[in-house]
Amino acid sequence: MLKGPYYCLLLYLAISLIACQNSADLIVHNASIYTMNDKMEKATAFVIKNGKFVDVGGEEILKKYSAKKILNLQQLPVYPGFIDSHCHFLSLGLSLQQVDLVGTKSFDEVIQRVSKYSKGKNLNVILGRGWDQNDWADKVFPNKASLDKLFPNIPVALRRIDGHALLVNQKALDLAGIDQTTSISGGTIVKEKGKLTGVLIDSPMKLINAILPEPSIADKVQALKEAAEIGFENGLTTVSVAGLNKDDIYLIDSLHDNGELEMRVYAMISNTKENMQHFLSRGPILKSKLTVRSFKIYADGALGSRGAALKHDYSDFKFHKGKFITPKDSIKKLAIKLASTHFQMNTHAIGDNANSVVLEAYNEALISSKDPRWRVEHAQIIDTPDLNLFNKKIIPSVQPTHATSDMYWAKDRLGEKRLEGAYAYKVLLENSGTIALGTDFPVEKVSPISTFFSAVVRQDKDSYPKGGFLPKNKLSRMDALRGMTIWGAHANFEDQQKGSIEIGKVADFIILDRDIVTIPENRILNTRIVATILNGNVVYSNRINQTIN
Repeated sequence: MLKGPYYCLLLYLAISLIACQNSADLIVHNASIYTMNDKMEKATAFVIKNGKFVDVGGEEILKKYSAKKILNLQQLPVYPGFIDSHCHFLSLGLSLQQVDLVGTKSFDEVIQRVSKYSKGKNLNVILGRGWDQNDWADKVFPNKASLDKLFPNIPVALRRIDGHALLVNQKALDLAGIDQTTSISGGTIVKEKGKLTGVLIDSPMKLINAILPEPSIADKVQALKEAAEIGFENGLTTVSVAGLNKDDIYLIDSLHDNGELEMRVYAMISNTKENMQHFLSRGPILKSKLTVRSFKIYADGALGSRGAALKHDYSDFKFHKGKFITPKDSIKKLAIKLASTHFQMNTHAIGDNANSVVLEAYNEALISSKDPRWRVEHAQIIDTPDLNLFNKKIIPSVQPTHATSDMYWAKDRLGEKRLEGAYAYKVLLENSGTIALGTDFPVEKVSPISTFFSAVVRQDKDSYPKGGFLPKNKLSRMDALRGMTIWGAHANFEDQQKGSIEIGKVADFIILDRDIVTIPENRILNTRIVATILNGNVVYSNRINQTIN
């Protein structure tokens, strides 16, 4: 037996080795942790080292590890970082640099906000976003006449809340070369008695976009940083961005590399010829904070602006069925083309006709694919027989707050019968096995809590309607939570890296001030984010001491 100094040295080395093996950066304990793993296990503690979870379990963790920081959460609930599965991240930031028209109750209020915004400024263009004629007493589309009087010499472009309609003045129309004879497929140039109203729906908006100044790089950097701050404040750690051009994707990549942007981004590539050629020749981008492996296709427009492609006429607008933005045959050709690549096809489809065409194209193209995880973005109005076209290869990516925003006027657009296949989240989940939940911000608020509430309660903040809107398609609380965490990660092919609190995954998690799984329904919307943690570092907090970084 060894004795003396040699024994002491070996004992010291052994103790040091054990201490080294069990050292960590952060221990969180005395918490109510929803791991969201396959068994949906609860835990009370976990350990983080080098930005990843290295152990998950109970209070025995305190005996197994030492850490630079130990956080006693006193039973506060913890969840994996929320994933917004469909949003417009850059657009949110850029909208902060424009006239805010969200919540206007009349067109007169729109004019008032634009006038106030422009007063005393030497502007070359006026941009705004957020009007919704469905919120006005007079629910007809606005007319450019007032804008023409106020701003005869500079272009004005005011985007509808859904991004699928634009109100512009005569100056903008003149610069874009749009007159009564202009015609463009995939949308509508709205006229009254043969005269232009200034409202453009879907594809014609491209003509206006072409004459508007492109935001500078500095503007975009500011927009991305501000959008990230808003996301973190609301518990988001990953945003799935529904349509970005390659230059914007590479800007995000460079900001990640330089440490100027922390938000994780799953970027859907906008479907342009240039973007498609570029990325198909280079392949996906798979980095710790950026995933680029899908193309965003627009099948049709939005229901609110009557651009969604329906099988039959709109109930409140006869002889009009909406229009396809991407022609039907092009959708099928794109599906066949992308099925032979490593890229997903994520297609915006709102109307029942658009969903039918997209689902048929997907099923035909994916017949030999094992795990494609192609997505239907919105999957909003579906002819009931077509619900069965969803399956394990096709993921519905939906926005529950659309249901509670649209419920006041959806019946007017669709009638009673078509509502049977509208916002059918429970049936979609049953057929596909997973469902991804998002907000579509800035169309809706940046609020995963509102997403959760709308998914499980299907009411507004005033408890309307009684029992919920189309209540048979409510999601359970745990399924809604899955849709905002592990299923969101699965829809991005990122479920091996994030979406649950498990050993080896990135240490993204959030702390709430109450447990949204167990509290009464009427308390859910009062939930507040206590802290958002990314890679084990606090990126937002209103209570947790910042020194845990």
